[in-house]
Amino acid sequence: MSTSLDLAPELSVASTHPASPLADSQPALALSPRLHNRDLAPTRLHGRRWGRYSIFALWTNDVHNIANYSFAMGLFALGLGGWQILLSLAIGAALVYFFMNLSGYMGQKTGVPFPVISRIAFGIHGAQIPALIRAIIAIAWFGIQTYLASVVLRVLLTAVWPHLAAYDHDSILGLSSLGWVCFVSIWLVQLVILAYGMEMVRRYEAFAGPVILLTVAALAVFMYVQADARIAWSVAAPLSGYEMWRNIFAGGALWLAIYGTLVLNFCDFARSSPCCKTIRVGNFWGLPVNILVFAMITVVLCGAQFQINGQVIDSPTQIVASIPSTPFLVLGCLAFLIVTVAVNIMANFVAPAFVLSNLAPRHLNFRRAGLISATLAVLILPWNLYNSPLVIVYFLSGLGALLGPLYGVIMADYWLLRKGRINVPELYTEHPAGAYHYSKGINLRAVAAFVPAALLAIVLALVPNFHGIAPFSWLVGAGIAAAVYLLIAPRNRQYHEVSGECIAVDHSSH
Repeated sequence: MSTSLDLAPELSVASTHPASPLADSQPALALSPRLHNRDLAPTRLHGRRWGRYSIFALWTNDVHNIANYSFAMGLFALGLGGWQILLSLAIGAALVYFFMNLSGYMGQKTGVPFPVISRIAFGIHGAQIPALIRAIIAIAWFGIQTYLASVVLRVLLTAVWPHLAAYDHDSILGLSSLGWVCFVSIWLVQLVILAYGMEMVRRYEAFAGPVILLTVAALAVFMYVQADARIAWSVAAPLSGYEMWRNIFAGGALWLAIYGTLVLNFCDFARSSPCCKTIRVGNFWGLPVNILVFAMITVVLCGAQFQINGQVIDSPTQIVASIPSTPFLVLGCLAFLIVTVAVNIMANFVAPAFVLSNLAPRHLNFRRAGLISATLAVLILPWNLYNSPLVIVYFLSGLGALLGPLYGVIMADYWLLRKGRINVPELYTEHPAGAYHYSKGINLRAVAAFVPAALLAIVLALVPNFHGIAPFSWLVGAGIAAAVYLLIAPRNRQYHEVSGECIAVDHSSH
């Protein structure tokens, strides 16, 4: 039997893993075209190209994006001092590093993307629940982030060519003519990158990482010089006592919640890494180390600005906009444009592309699914979403609260119940004897654990009476979902490990 997916998907596949207890006795089960295509198939271990630097660059782009700086600067505005912000983000960094490694190791070992990983706990059809939740959030934020990048481009263009401002005063479906040109331009750039697959994503992330790191470091040096080498370590009345410690731990928990989306689908990238050590080292430099550098830059930017005029900035783009030199202003805007596109692709484009491909593998590959998700992101007119606090708070934040319980169920099933023993080929079969068929393709126990934890997480996140513990809703939801799932999961089953190498495709195929 061939060991490549050059065979037709309908052909049977048997285990070839030497350590598998089923290697000689397990009957072959057919790959279902409703569950399998080349983009959803496992990546072959040989030739995987996401090394330590690729992972480091991936996180550099995500850590140093505008939204994260706005969040961290908000901690300064709340009254946390310099060392308190560093401690808060260090706590968040440790949490993100731990949970991201758990997710990454799954992807590296199995070689499969998030929608397929979800089949392990939720079943071959029940996996659509976590996959669609992740996709809806990603599509909405992809549109919003594309719009925010287009705003930066608009500022850049009008700064270089002031006469273009004349095209920024009309309105077509809520966006000016110049706004539409900028939005469509950014949208097309992202489509072009995705058209070349995950390898082009890796190369773009590797290019963008150093650009934004050098830019924010240069901004920090610029502000430090502007403040005569002195910075304010806190606002006039820094917090202390219980309120200080609550905000420190709340900031760390919120930092983890910010990564609630990527911690779920990091396997989309880790599946292309050669070993777990690569993930561990790349994550270490890309997350804890990078986040501490990010925290120090935040403290310098906020402290210097407060030292100069007693004001707390909301975003590093305010510093860029105030640069008197047009060439440096242009370079700063370009850097933030580059990183915004990089973050948008990794966080909000890759995930829905895999999810939509998972909905109809026979008809949708990664590129077609990516085009559909990008089109949906335009049709929702994301600038209207962004300008509606009700939508952001209740719709997107409500969906975001579901991510913790999803993570809890998936991780508890993989690490605590199965001990990492997965039959990868059977993730692609609809045969009733398949390991992940459960009840008509749905693991009702996983759903039963997810639902109450999700409802509690939504209440904690959105009901004003729980404002004090709202930052911890992700952790609470994940913990309760994991505990309930382990309580109701069967204990008398044997779990077998079967490699996916026999059905794997080359990395270059994705």
